[in-house]
Amino acid sequence: MLHRTEGIVLKSTPFGEADLIATFLTLDFGLLKTFAKSPRKTKSRFGSSLEPLTHSKISFWGKEDANLPRLTQSDIIQPFQSIRNTMNCFLKVSEIIELTLNFLPEREVNKKAFSLLLNTLKRIEKDCNRTLSIIQYKIRFLDLMGYAPRLDGCARCGKFGYSFYMSQGSIICESCAKGMDAPIKLSPGAVKLYESLSKWDLSKIDRIMPSQTLLSGLSSMMDNHIKYTLTKPLKSMAFQGSEM
Repeated sequence: MLHRTEGIVLKSTPFGEADLIATFLTLDFGLLKTFAKSPRKTKSRFGSSLEPLTHSKISFWGKEDANLPRLTQSDIIQPFQSIRNTMNCFLKVSEIIELTLNFLPEREVNKKAFSLLLNTLKRIEKDCNRTLSIIQYKIRFLDLMGYAPRLDGCARCGKFGYSFYMSQGSIICESCAKGMDAPIKLSPGAVKLYESLSKWDLSKIDRIMPSQTLLSGLSSMMDNHIKYTLTKPLKSMAFQGSEM
């Protein structure tokens, strides 16, 4: 059966001498691995459409339960080539791609996740230096997956606070935190920024101009939360750190 949808290339893995396993985040089929015949040959009909981050209209052939359907067509909508061409920018985006691959189950339709990734790539292409876009993606994506940290009050009694406990994935007030390990201390500004990034429309986010200290504090908390949830750090984060 032939299927058509839109997809964003998250990963391409060589297979044999000239073939590829292309992993897409698709609009209608979720995370999807496909087999692409001979795209690494010079005269391949796929051209550059299987480069990472490329947004395309794709067609693939296979039954609903096929483990590796065959990609038959890929027509570029938006290449996002400028992101790939800038190392620092590509490393930043690699974090959210790896995050997506780690948390999103295969073949589970999630149109909100697709829209979030596509809109984030568009914003980053316009301004790669906006670290806020990366932090916002992590917050919104984890919320879609059900793993977002809770900062709106103590997870036990609801009392407001600024001490985030990694093992609880939440703020815990002093009264309820007796006997727990040391928390990550957040500033009131970091908590407010998190709330804005999690609730505001994407079009309004560019109005926010937080300090570098505020960004660093919230980013560090999110990265530690992701590391704890996955029980491992993202490889792309470690590589980016070595480049700084």
